[in-house]
Amino acid sequence: MRYSKGHKEATRQKIVDTASARFRGEGIAAVGVANLMSDIGLTQGGFYNHFESKDELAREAVAKGWQGTCERLEKVLGDPEHGGVEAVIESYLSPRHRDHMAEGCVAAALSPEIARGADIVRAEFTKGTEHMVSLLARALPKTLKPKQRRATAMAVFSTLVGTLALARAVNDADASEEILAAGRKAALALLPAA
Repeated sequence: MRYSKGHKEATRQKIVDTASARFRGEGIAAVGVANLMSDIGLTQGGFYNHFESKDELAREAVAKGWQGTCERLEKVLGDPEHGGVEAVIESYLSPRHRDHMAEGCVAAALSPEIARGADIVRAEFTKGTEHMVSLLARALPKTLKPKQRRATAMAVFSTLVGTLALARAVNDADASEEILAAGRKAALALLPAA
């Protein structure tokens, strides 16, 4: 059977999109290639028409996850009425973000697993982290020196990721809410006074 010119690229993108959500929701190691391909109506053998390895797919899936996170961040930062870093903190540490891991930030969902993963996946993760920190740093007051903006942005982002990971990990709803509230307060305290 002959497929249209864009069929292979569309299929590859569907695999990446599905893997990006599944990896964030379940973990990279927990999602097998055969199961992933079956979910989108393809065979395991077809995987190798698109990717040389699961690590290559993981790299692209991480990039896709970062793309979505950065787009959401830019939208929140740029909101003329309710934007800014404070709005990012509220959005990132919201119950909705906590409860929808497969749609959320790669860092909070996969950091520990990626730390033990392949170099190509770690390199992509590093690029995404740098991009997030850069976006946050640019939104901070220009009265701060560039190194101060970067350090503050890194501290805020680290606080967000750690807070969200802990809020997801506990099995007590009240404790999870308390973690989110404490993380919001801590992240906001890192911001320079207006």
